[in-house]
Amino acid sequence: MSEVRQGSDGTPGSDVDPVLRLVTVSAEPLDVALHEAAVAHPRAGGRVVFCGVVREHDHDREVVELEYEAHPSAEQVLAAVAAEIAADPEVLAVAVSHRTGVLAIGDIALVAAVATAHRREAFDACARLVDETKDRLPVWKRQVFTDGSDEWVNFP
Repeated sequence: MSEVRQGSDGTPGSDVDPVLRLVTVSAEPLDVALHEAAVAHPRAGGRVVFCGVVREHDHDREVVELEYEAHPSAEQVLAAVAAEIAADPEVLAVAVSHRTGVLAIGDIALVAAVATAHRREAFDACARLVDETKDRLPVWKRQVFTDGSDEWVNFP
């Protein structure tokens, strides 16, 4: 798990990487405030934080819980995705994490945060970060339904 560290200028992560601030795949609950703080930047006029939350339905079926299972390479893949977003010259800071294990309705499964100088670029970069994470991250989801049945989503 990567951690946010204070840099010599007081900005989280600036001695580690000036743009890529926090990347984790963990069974621990995700801290939204930590992600927002990780992308704080004095030049940022736009800061977007997205939370992917476990919802109580999927395609008209009632869900009681989700279980996420990650491939051992998941954190490296997530870091590569985040680095691609961080390479955008408009992006000032990036933080992203995905949770694994059993999650209840309302739990946060994904946090993505991006800072840019302007709001539109922040929204666009955060949307790309979320979309690329969902497309490429080797994390599989098991949905458990109220009738006791379950299904795996994105399972190879």
